[in-house]
Amino acid sequence: MNHTQGKLLTKESSIDPDEIINGGCSADLMSDVLAYIQPHAVLLTGLVNPQVVRTAQMADVAAIVFVRGKIPPEETIRLAEEAQIPLISSPLGMYELSGRLYQTGLPSLENAIEE
Repeated sequence: MNHTQGKLLTKESSIDPDEIINGGCSADLMSDVLAYIQPHAVLLTGLVNPQVVRTAQMADVAAIVFVRGKIPPEETIRLAEEAQIPLISSPLGMYELSGRLYQTGLPSLENAIEE
């Protein structure tokens, strides 16, 4: 979490994000998450509504990082805790945070678009 400069928003759980995160993806369109993200990714997004957590569950996302210091409503946090998906709020923008995580060796888990 030190790379995100973030704050954990969900209660501590038995899940260790460092053990289950295989890469990352950035998206604000949840349809893109469903179409292109691979399992066990950290999702960087600016959306904070409960649909983000529901989509993350369907896409087998390991953790969600809200960019630009966004804080989700309590309903979103509650859903994430029930689903055991860690939520983090980072003050960094999506572009910078994506680059930082990539530089640490976290690969992209976004499927290539087939032509």
